[in-house]
Amino acid sequence: MRGHEHSVNELSGTVHGFVVQASSVHGGIHVSGPAAREETPPPWQLPPAVRITDRADALHALEVHRNRASAEGHPTLAAVSGLGGVGKTAVALAWLHALRPDFPGGQLYADLGAQAPEGPADPGEVVARFLRALGVPVGQVPPTLGERVALYRSLTADRRLVVLLDDAATAAQVRPLLPAGRCVTAVTSRRRMPGLSLDGGHVIHLEPLSADAAVELLDATLADGRVAAQPEEARALVLLCAGLPLAVRIAGARLAARPKQGITSMVRALSQERERLEALAIEGDHDVRAALDLSCRGLPPAAARLYRLLGLHPGREFGVPLARTLLGGEAVEALDALHDANLLVDVAEETGGERYRFHDLVRLHATERAARDGSAEERTTALLRIGHHYLANACRAEQVVEPGRDSLERNFTRGVEPEAVAAEDFAPVDGQTAAEAALDWLERELPNLMAVVRHARAMGAPELAWQLTDALWPLFPRRKLYREWLESHREGLLTAEEEGDGEACCRMLTSGALGRLATGDHAEGLAMFERAAVSFEERGDALGHARTLNYRGLAHRRLGRLDSAAELFARAAAALPALGDLRAGALARFNLADVALAEGRYEDAAVDAEASRLVLETAGDAYNAARAAGLTGRACVGLGRLDRAERELSAALSALRAQAAGFEAARVLGGLAQLSERRGQPYQARQFYREALSLYESVGRSGSTEAVEAEARLGALEPPEARARPDAPELPGADTPPPPAPGTGPPKEKRGEEERGGAGA
Repeated sequence: MRGHEHSVNELSGTVHGFVVQASSVHGGIHVSGPAAREETPPPWQLPPAVRITDRADALHALEVHRNRASAEGHPTLAAVSGLGGVGKTAVALAWLHALRPDFPGGQLYADLGAQAPEGPADPGEVVARFLRALGVPVGQVPPTLGERVALYRSLTADRRLVVLLDDAATAAQVRPLLPAGRCVTAVTSRRRMPGLSLDGGHVIHLEPLSADAAVELLDATLADGRVAAQPEEARALVLLCAGLPLAVRIAGARLAARPKQGITSMVRALSQERERLEALAIEGDHDVRAALDLSCRGLPPAAARLYRLLGLHPGREFGVPLARTLLGGEAVEALDALHDANLLVDVAEETGGERYRFHDLVRLHATERAARDGSAEERTTALLRIGHHYLANACRAEQVVEPGRDSLERNFTRGVEPEAVAAEDFAPVDGQTAAEAALDWLERELPNLMAVVRHARAMGAPELAWQLTDALWPLFPRRKLYREWLESHREGLLTAEEEGDGEACCRMLTSGALGRLATGDHAEGLAMFERAAVSFEERGDALGHARTLNYRGLAHRRLGRLDSAAELFARAAAALPALGDLRAGALARFNLADVALAEGRYEDAAVDAEASRLVLETAGDAYNAARAAGLTGRACVGLGRLDRAERELSAALSALRAQAAGFEAARVLGGLAQLSERRGQPYQARQFYREALSLYESVGRSGSTEAVEAEARLGALEPPEARARPDAPELPGADTPPPPAPGTGPPKEKRGEEERGGAGA
């Protein structure tokens, strides 16, 4: 401006870029603006890629999504979620680095700090950094978020670049950072982000590595041959790391720093659960516990409380009812929050229903938080709630399967109100009976129920061990769960003895001894029955003592001592009805008939079996009444009363099929085979024997006396040409088979056992 000359130069509106205000300009003019920014070198901000294993499916899914978006002319957006340390960033980096040749516009990277102590990164600050990386001078970055986003999208509209938004907190934090054009954006988060699907995003979830892939990662981390030299130890190590890549890398890094140590040393260090998270850390660097602490940061208070309470749960899986028992009405929302944070794994597809489990290292972390953040009173109450939740529902199932069973007293006197299972958990499906649905629930929850039995003393409620074991009685023989049968009764007996509960000791001895008989340990079973008999006598329990007569008779029967067995059964059959237990007396008489049949005294067998059946039917015991009918039928075969034998055996087979009693159904099929032999129908007899043998095998009793006898009879009936050529097809001979007996079709379910209720337990 010269002298009095005055120049007016006004600027209005919003302008991005350089602005030159001048009245007179002399000489050359050089303006730095958009054209100059285009000369800025592309940013290459991505961190280096690291080795990944077992992620080919995830990378393929990301590429399929990118190709589809590109073909449709859209930007590519993908979100990778998973537990802290599972390798989300590693997968995203492997994918984006591979795209560099096709995206010359550059790479932008931002750590969005979802779990940072100071809070998540501000999208406005992040987009400002992106603008500066793309060549916008500091002084020309717009002041507001909206203006920054508009300029960011203008600059990326015609530019092919990739963006990695690491550790995002929410979809809302991510949206302002999405570029325009045909750029590719990857988002990683500890939380599931279904909201990005609304923006065209493809969401994938990463699970921990398989054992083989984790071993491969350990080998790559060590790179010194120790994995090849110690393959079993390496596998044990990665199993302790539960497939979490961060944990495997830390364990490998610690071993790499000690080249003379064997892998066994790290296995020992991780084998102690209390020390495992401590061992999975490198001072001042990576730390599994720290990664999980970050995942917990920001949880709603109810979810944080449920997290630590579930850390006390002794089993691996749990359902929504258990969470309600611990937290009440806030449980469902808290479970959703834990699932969204990838702290819980949804296993509904594997197990049916709403069920969850912890990753192994997360469970250890939750247990630590319970000890660190919760009070002793909170932990005690939670443990009692867990134990009584399972006891209450096991009792409910028990009553469905065996209504009115004479059970041990159940103690709910500690002020705990357990949440009942959801109604649909006990609802029959696919033609099930109510009893089958209840048995299915018991079997599905058995790992949790057994965990409570094992931890009852540590939970401060030792009585749970024998009360829960007693409630599980209907399950064990019906589903042939012998290992759990023996273990639970062993623990129940131990705790009952420690607590001085004589009634519980006797029940654990008798029902536990039946498990011994079922597994062939007849001598130990007899010893347990005799201990119970002494205890009943000392306590003045005449009924309990009379029941042991029947039990001891069963053991002698299995040991081949038929005379001793018959004497004990006869005493039980006389004593039990006089003491008011008609059903147990009928079972003793049934067992007496079984001995008579074995000794060829068919008339005695038929009389005792028929008398037993009438009482059992009146008592509503359809299963044992069917067994008695089958025994009557087999006795009638021996007596030559073939028409009655067919009626009794056919009715028994139909009833036992309906009860899914595989072993007893096989015995009846053997009777039908003998009936066919007596009628001169060897073809039909062979068919019955084959079906019986198939059932014996299906219930694990192919080595039983009955199965061996059936196999021998089948061999004797085989025609000469079949013996010469075992693979020759069976063709009907002169004995055209009659119509099949009722209930001789394929078994509904090949489970069941004769011990269930056989001794009046």
